[in-house]
Amino acid sequence: MTEKTPTPPNRQDPHLDPAEPAFDWMKPAGTGAGTAAKAQGTAPAGNTSPVPGAAAGKGQPAASAGTPASQGGATAARGGTPASQTEATLAQGGMPASNAGTPGSQAGSRADRKAAEAAVGPAAEPQGRGTHFREPLPTSALQVRPPQDEVERRNAERELANNTKPVLPRVMQVLLAVFYPLVLLVLAVRAVASPLFLWVEYNRPGFPGDGYGFSTDDRMTYGSYAVDYLSNWSGPRYLGELVNRSGDALFQEGEVSHMADVKLVILSTFAGGALLILLGIIAIIYLRRRSTGGVRRGLFAGSVATLVIILGLGTLAALGWQQFFTEFHRIFFANGTWTFALDDTLIRLFPGQFWVDSGIVIGALVLIASVATLILTWPTRKRRGLARKTKDKDTDALVASAKDGDAGTMDLPDAAQRRTRGNSATV
Repeated sequence: MTEKTPTPPNRQDPHLDPAEPAFDWMKPAGTGAGTAAKAQGTAPAGNTSPVPGAAAGKGQPAASAGTPASQGGATAARGGTPASQTEATLAQGGMPASNAGTPGSQAGSRADRKAAEAAVGPAAEPQGRGTHFREPLPTSALQVRPPQDEVERRNAERELANNTKPVLPRVMQVLLAVFYPLVLLVLAVRAVASPLFLWVEYNRPGFPGDGYGFSTDDRMTYGSYAVDYLSNWSGPRYLGELVNRSGDALFQEGEVSHMADVKLVILSTFAGGALLILLGIIAIIYLRRRSTGGVRRGLFAGSVATLVIILGLGTLAALGWQQFFTEFHRIFFANGTWTFALDDTLIRLFPGQFWVDSGIVIGALVLIASVATLILTWPTRKRRGLARKTKDKDTDALVASAKDGDAGTMDLPDAAQRRTRGNSATV
C-alpha cells in the first residue's frame, strides 16, 4: 500500500479518545488544559476565541475535552455527546464546544498542564467513579500545645529530678571514707611484719641486747623464721622443729601455739585488707564515672577520720603503754596464752622495746599517709570551682535536652506525647 492507493469508500475515521494521554501530542495548544478543566467541571478563562492553526489543513477534527459540533454523525454514531447537549454542558460549568477545540501550538509538558490547572484555581473533587476517601493525616494534631497545667507539672517534676541527688554515690563516698583508715592500718602492719623492719630494729643504735647470749646475727636468723611464719602457709612444725646451737628446741610448745594464734590474726587481717582494697577500687571507679569530685570527697573524709583515730590511739598509748598493750592482746587472744618468761625465745627476740618501736612506726606511717591525702584532697577554691563548673555544664546539658524533649512533645501525636510524658519524669 502506497500513498497513491485509493481510500476505501467504506472506511471509517479512527476514533480519538480525548482522555487518552497518548494522543496529547496531536492536540493543539490549550486542549490539554481544556480536557482537564472539563474533567473537573470548570473551563479555562483564556480560551474564548479560536486561533487558526496547522491542524485545520490535515482534515482531522480538532480533538478536545468537549464534543465539537463539527464531528457530526461520526460522533453521534459512537455514542458521543450531540450538539444539542452543549447548552446543558454549559449550564453545568463545562467548556463550550467552540472553545474545546482551539488550535494553537503543541501541548507542553505535564508540568505545564499542571501549572495551567493551578492558574485556573482549585477544582471541585469529582464524586464519581474512582473517587477515594481522604481521611485526615495522623499529623493533623501537630502544633497543639499541651495545657498550661500539664506544662507546669512537667517542669515541676523535672526540677525535682534535677535537685534530687542520687543515693548510691553518697553511699560509695561513705564506704570509701570508712575503708581508707582500715586499709592504711593494714598496710602499716604489713610493713612492720617484714624482715626489713626486723633488720633495721636490731641494728639501730640503742636497741637493747639479749642478756641470755643471742647475738645480733642469732636474733636476725631466728627472728626471720618467726616473721616468715606469720605470712606463709606452713603449719606449727615450721617453728616447732627449730633447734638452737645446743640442740634444744628453739621455741616451747606454748610459744608455738601463741605464734599460731598470731598467724591466724595476721592472715585474717591481710585478707580483710585485700578485700577492702578491692571494694575501694570499685568505689573509686564508680565515683569517677558517676560523681564529679566524689573520689576527692571520700578520700578527704577518710583522711580526716584516720587522723582522728590515730591521734586518739596514740594518746591512749602514750598515756599508758603497758595498759594499752595488755588490752590489745586481750581483744585478740585468750588470757594466759600470750604471757611468757624473760628467758623464753619470743621475749629474747621481741622485747618490749620492739613493740614500742613497732607501734610508733605504724602510727607514723598512717599519720604521714593520712596527712598527705588530706593535703591532696583539701577542698580548695579551685577544686570546688572546677567541680561546680563541671556540674553546671552537666545540668545545662540536662536542661537543654529536657527543653528539646518538650519541643518535640508539642510536635508529636497523642500516643507519642503520652510516652514522652512518662519519660520526662525520669530525667
